[in-house]
Amino acid sequence: MGRKAQISLVAVVLTAVLVALGAYLWDASRDGTIAEGVTIGGVDVGGLDADAARGEVERNLIDPLSETVTVKYGDEKFTLTRHESDVSADVERTIDEALAASREGGLAGRTWRALTGEEVHEAITPRIEYDREAVDHFVAHIAANIDREPVDASVEPSGGKLVPVASRSGLTVDRGGLTRGVERALEDPSDRIVEAEVEKVKPEVSTAEVADEYPTYLVVDRSNFTLTLYEDLKPVRTYTVAIGAQGFDTPTGLYSIQNKQVDPVWSVPDSGWAGSLAGQTIPPGPDNPLKARWMGIYDGAGIHGTDDTASLGSAASHGCVRMAVPDVIELYDRVDVGTPIYIG
Repeated sequence: MGRKAQISLVAVVLTAVLVALGAYLWDASRDGTIAEGVTIGGVDVGGLDADAARGEVERNLIDPLSETVTVKYGDEKFTLTRHESDVSADVERTIDEALAASREGGLAGRTWRALTGEEVHEAITPRIEYDREAVDHFVAHIAANIDREPVDASVEPSGGKLVPVASRSGLTVDRGGLTRGVERALEDPSDRIVEAEVEKVKPEVSTAEVADEYPTYLVVDRSNFTLTLYEDLKPVRTYTVAIGAQGFDTPTGLYSIQNKQVDPVWSVPDSGWAGSLAGQTIPPGPDNPLKARWMGIYDGAGIHGTDDTASLGSAASHGCVRMAVPDVIELYDRVDVGTPIYIG
């Protein structure tokens, strides 16, 4: 090999050594710098040293974690503060991971990225921690305020009237879905609002079903001496009646029509007030006070017609409900055995 060739070879080797040394020194100088393309929780930290990256992460990721998580349902709002959730993130660990990702590929790989401008494209997910028991309590609190049992339709006699109670759907919070939503909000500081998902629970008995169950219903208002006929839970006719006199009170409470009879036979109670008729059976006729129709209610008491129309609108009977003869005939044809009757 000639002298010129030797000199050229030495120059090439020396150049390679100098380039390698330069690359090494440059790379060593970048040892504490995060490579371009690296993000932490969506925060771009490429080209920053550890301290600068820490500042960016704390400002754009950690500080927003202090914002309250809010759960909405309609006009209602429920809040979970950072103090209550004890939410936090391991910033130091994420910075270390960013630096480690920046050193991948060896000296050659890092040098090539520097020469070509190629980025690392490493998205690091920060480890966010919180008190899961606090989340469970928060969700339980929300459910306790929103959940409600369904209400079956029913009827409620009150104040001499029949009050239909309409059915109402219940509500139940999707606790599993809400828990996941709150956890996502805790882990994503960009969205701190959660909409509670609530399911409706149908009642077992609807309003329409109650109306079908009670096609007819009778209510006796003793204080006003009236009997009201309800059909499909709506009042259709009110009659003036007589009720039991003091000491012979018409029984109160909820009963039903137990039996019906046209031109009834009167089985006279074996009681002192019946006098010489006590214990006898009186056939239909002028001596029988049970006129035209009989609808038995309870323990010898019932609804019947009377020719003593002057007693209507007063407490005058021995416990029965008296009606004018045309009225009792009309009512008789509109109710069946088993029709409920409330006497109040």
